[in-house]
Amino acid sequence: MKEAKTSPIITATNLSFGYGDFMLMKDISFQVNEHDIFIIMGGSGCGKSTLLHILTGLKAAAKGKIIVDETPLNTDRTGKIPEKLMHSCGILYQGGALFSSMTLFENIAMPLQQYTDYSDKLISELVSLKLALVGLAGFEEFYPSEISGGMCKRAGLARALALDPKIVYCDEPSAGLDPISSRNLDDLFLELNSSLGTTFVIVTHELPSIFTIGSNSIYLDGESKSILARGNPKELLKNPPSEKVRQFLTRGEK
Repeated sequence: MKEAKTSPIITATNLSFGYGDFMLMKDISFQVNEHDIFIIMGGSGCGKSTLLHILTGLKAAAKGKIIVDETPLNTDRTGKIPEKLMHSCGILYQGGALFSSMTLFENIAMPLQQYTDYSDKLISELVSLKLALVGLAGFEEFYPSEISGGMCKRAGLARALALDPKIVYCDEPSAGLDPISSRNLDDLFLELNSSLGTTFVIVTHELPSIFTIGSNSIYLDGESKSILARGNPKELLKNPPSEKVRQFLTRGEK
């Protein structure tokens, strides 16, 4: 198992973001360390997914600065993603977001065909490797409609891993999955984090996932528009910094 590093791979400073004049968060700052499984959590409507979109470069913040893998992101608000980050970051969208008219092979090959000059043979080998990494060896010619929801999530993860990114962003990866499929996906995150050293930034409200995979986290509070807690979720459960955080982390307990 790789020794965890403490150097930040993502640094967000004084971020404010929202929609128009409505601010979801104001002047928040945090760091994601290399090899973290970093959880973004909080109540509904607090801005978790919006923050993830800002970190991926899909949306610009109203103010503040983000450094991802030593590269400034969205400083000019043009919406252009630096070329370096196209290779060093991958995204797993809700539902997998696979192209329904394309086989799993075609879905995963697409970023390799678009962003590399690899030969067809090498791309074929890499696609098979990525599918094997997520437990889908032999499913290259299947269409998304022919596999289960959990398998679609894993295929989406294979596509996110196609370019060997340092960071993979995941938006509610367990949404819509049964408990067994959700746990299998969590186990996969842990395995990839350990074996490949991949940093994961995951938006989720699922407590089993938060406590099983989270090594670091922030809790976004929509009322104060600030970060109410940060750190390992298990430690936050032991010593919650506020009643609101305690209630969130003990939901469902009798």
